[in-house]
Amino acid sequence: MTDRKSIKDLQVEVDTYISQFKEGYFSPLAMLARLTEELGELAREVNHYYGEKPKKSSETEKAIEEELGDLLFVLICFANALNIDLEEAHDYVMNKFNTRDKNRWTRIDKENME
Repeated sequence: MTDRKSIKDLQVEVDTYISQFKEGYFSPLAMLARLTEELGELAREVNHYYGEKPKKSSETEKAIEEELGDLLFVLICFANALNIDLEEAHDYVMNKFNTRDKNRWTRIDKENME
């Protein structure tokens, strides 16, 4: 079993990779375009697996896992380029869900789940 990486570890790993190139990170607008492109590729794969649009025989097999990985990489690049700590961003949004949205959804009654 391999050691798990924290979000901070992922951000450092991506930054180390990108830092070896003169070009560095793309501009925020270019990264938003890349993020949109990767999301589209993920949507296509999900549609092939769970939707009504089967793959053509000429299309290569790509896994949803691979597309999620591509999307995560670009998201980390975007955050790094803007000096955003994704752990802090995550904590912020979880606090929002746990306060503002705490009664928004129907909770599972754990006592009667046996």
